[in-house]
Amino acid sequence: MPDWAIWAVLAVLLAAGELATTGLFFLGPVALAAGAAVIVAAAGAGLVAQLVAFVVGSALGLLVLRPIARRYLRVPPVLRTGVAALPGARGTVLQRIDDHGGTISVGGAVWTARPYVEGVAIESGVAVEVVKIEGATALVME
Repeated sequence: MPDWAIWAVLAVLLAAGELATTGLFFLGPVALAAGAAVIVAAAGAGLVAQLVAFVVGSALGLLVLRPIARRYLRVPPVLRTGVAALPGARGTVLQRIDDHGGTISVGGAVWTARPYVEGVAIESGVAVEVVKIEGATALVME
């Protein structure tokens, strides 16, 4: 098996590992470095040049790309959109909330809601905070 094929298999395995471990962004830069080694091997360079491309690519990827990706994954709540923006948002109870349900208005949208703490009832008109989203239901507390 040619060297470039071995590096290509390694790159694919590392990329698959990155997809399987969401949020770490460790194997992705190493997979890109293996891709660089594929190019170096396909160009006909020897094993030492391939290893240098892999090591330097891994180091650069981990030192440059990983911090950028981790910063992006930690987006502040103000910049979040859609369902990800709801935890921490304030809303108003439209229909009494208890363990069986109820409704709230958050940012002009109506959501089904349950209390975050079981056994608590929240009356209509009360301001609440969305703690968590489960499916299409907001878990809220006063």
